[in-house]
Amino acid sequence: MKRCFDVVFALFAGLLSLPIMLVVAVTVAFWLGRPVLFHQTRAGLDRRPFRMMKFRSMSDARDADGKLLSDAQRTGRFGLLLRRTRLDELPEFWNILVGDMSLIGPRPILPETIAALGERGALRCSVRPGLTGWAQISGNAILSNDEKLDLDLWYIANRSAWIDFKIVAATVLVMLFGDRISERRLNAARQGPTEP
Repeated sequence: MKRCFDVVFALFAGLLSLPIMLVVAVTVAFWLGRPVLFHQTRAGLDRRPFRMMKFRSMSDARDADGKLLSDAQRTGRFGLLLRRTRLDELPEFWNILVGDMSLIGPRPILPETIAALGERGALRCSVRPGLTGWAQISGNAILSNDEKLDLDLWYIANRSAWIDFKIVAATVLVMLFGDRISERRLNAARQGPTEP
């Protein structure tokens, strides 16, 4: 049922957002240059690698020696805006459509990062990675990697249609108002599988 919902949602939302994606693509090309899409190998279900697509949010700015500047220096205000509003992630509807990702689940991370997490990494990959997830509505970029992992594993142990609905609704609020840490969800994730 979840996979069926993912396909219908990705088709519907992808078609509706095509005009937005076109505007974002043109704006990215103007402000950050080409290519407008960023591809990177991430770990999917059962640790299978796949190529995730996003709009690029960093320029290719280099120092006097020709070396790339730091990520923070290359992101800039426009890149930060893309990330805060999650507009950079719109191309991931394609990853959902072809089955690499789900609408809801732990965000896909690098295969080597998953390998370094050992058993907890394997457990994190026991579900499809998501466009948004429990960690993303609980603090996201202002959380530590350990906190995100705790939240992701809490979600896997407690996932349900109701929790998925709460994640979708809360994601809209995050897009509008930005990231805020939820101490309540963090505490629950540290203590075990009891819904906060």
